[in-house]
Amino acid sequence: MPNAHDVISNASPWVKRFSPLIPKDGVVLDLACGSGRHSEWLANAGHQVLAVDQNLAALESLNHPLISLQSCDLEQADWPLIGGDFSAIVVTNYLYRPHLDELPKMLQAGGVLIYETFALGNGEFGKPSNPNFLLNPGELLAFAARHELKVVAYEDIYVDEPKPAMVQRLCAVKGELKQRIPLQFQG
Repeated sequence: MPNAHDVISNASPWVKRFSPLIPKDGVVLDLACGSGRHSEWLANAGHQVLAVDQNLAALESLNHPLISLQSCDLEQADWPLIGGDFSAIVVTNYLYRPHLDELPKMLQAGGVLIYETFALGNGEFGKPSNPNFLLNPGELLAFAARHELKVVAYEDIYVDEPKPAMVQRLCAVKGELKQRIPLQFQG
């Protein structure tokens, strides 16, 4: 089991880059949180976090007063988080299209969506390779447009780290940004 420092240092550079845009009031949803690396990162930045995953076993060592855990099957017929109200939603390495359109409904005005997952072409490098779990070209941009989210940043690229992969990334806001924080270029 990785220690807390490892979990935090392993947080996605995309999440680290755009987390300063998240309003300090409200709760951040870490959807399909896995090991909790982003929950820990966000809590250490002062955010209340709801970490949701089907299996919370990987979170046993996570002990932070700002993090609440919820075990939840995110792929059941009915969306289990209906009525949620979040200042931000963070999703990495997870895609389940039947409930994707529920995410903007749960964002507060000024809320931030940070999304990063595998894209078409990833099969060349390993798993996931099933198209059901890979974003199509421009899919996150079309999603943002469909829900009138303001796109702050978007990428559909090949990455070397943490392993070779095709990924799509989006940072978008519902309405206007509440916080205007200069972002450093991460080249």
